[in-house]
Amino acid sequence: MAHHPASATPHGEPELSPAERYARARAARYHAGSELGRFAARVGFPLDDFQRRACAEVEDGHGVLVAAPTGAGKTVVGEFAVHLALARGTKAFYTTPIKALSNQKHADLARVHGAENVGLLTGDTSVNPDAPVVVMTTEVLRNMLYAQSDTLIGLGFVVMDEVHYLADRFRGPVWEEVIIHLPEHVQLISLSATVSNAEEFGAWLD
Repeated sequence: MAHHPASATPHGEPELSPAERYARARAARYHAGSELGRFAARVGFPLDDFQRRACAEVEDGHGVLVAAPTGAGKTVVGEFAVHLALARGTKAFYTTPIKALSNQKHADLARVHGAENVGLLTGDTSVNPDAPVVVMTTEVLRNMLYAQSDTLIGLGFVVMDEVHYLADRFRGPVWEEVIIHLPEHVQLISLSATVSNAEEFGAWLD
């Protein structure tokens, strides 16, 4: 096999491949005033590589599936989607499978972004439902989609925490219906600690 010497820039540095240039540009953007950079500065701790990569994909307009063990910090990616929605003037819905989780997430997000910017809908509780960020149980979002609720206008992001509930025998269809019926322009951020077949699941989402 013939050996081809690496090409170099005028300054004598090896020329980067397209993939390397892309990776370097994304890293530079992370450190240079992007929304991801601003978010990272606000959270107050260095983001792990998987968090940076997932958040960069979200900022680039993609949906993501984050499968990481409990305590690894996967919810940071969902919180970045909320940050991005507020920065861009769109809405974000943060869904959870149970009311207790919704109540806790509402309190967490309201503490960071202000109570006026965060609402809560759990079926029997309605707090600031027209806020740009609304935390809700997944069933509430499913009902909104079927009712074609005006609350969906301007929706840019949906975070589905504990998305592995999709495999639940009784409640799983709710998650599936939400994923199928969301408008194509809405970015879906799926989070789970227990998805063992992440590649297969990600292909299904795609």
